[in-house]
Amino acid sequence: MSKAADKQSGTASKSGAPSKSESIALKVYASVAAVAAGIVARKVAEKMWVKTTGKTPPDEPESPDVHWAEAVGWSLLSGMSVAVARLLATRKATGAWHRVSAQEPVTRSM
Repeated sequence: MSKAADKQSGTASKSGAPSKSESIALKVYASVAAVAAGIVARKVAEKMWVKTTGKTPPDEPESPDVHWAEAVGWSLLSGMSVAVARLLATRKATGAWHRVSAQEPVTRSM
């Protein structure tokens, strides 16, 4: 199959590199997984905060009415939990995509 035919059919080329449409689909799939994981992680962080402190998390940690320790604590808990959840979800989604599509993961050189 020629490269032009690969582009039209949306399949990977002989080199194993994904076509443009597959690459976009992978990005959408991984992004949806990351957003969903971020939402769940935020809800879990809120529940942990309430259970630990007995108060609801600050809506606006940057507000002068919120104590520094509370603002920093909530920022650390929510930020780290959401970031780690998104990372894990993106990695899992990408791995699942490559298993299903029988493509080698594309590695990026720095």
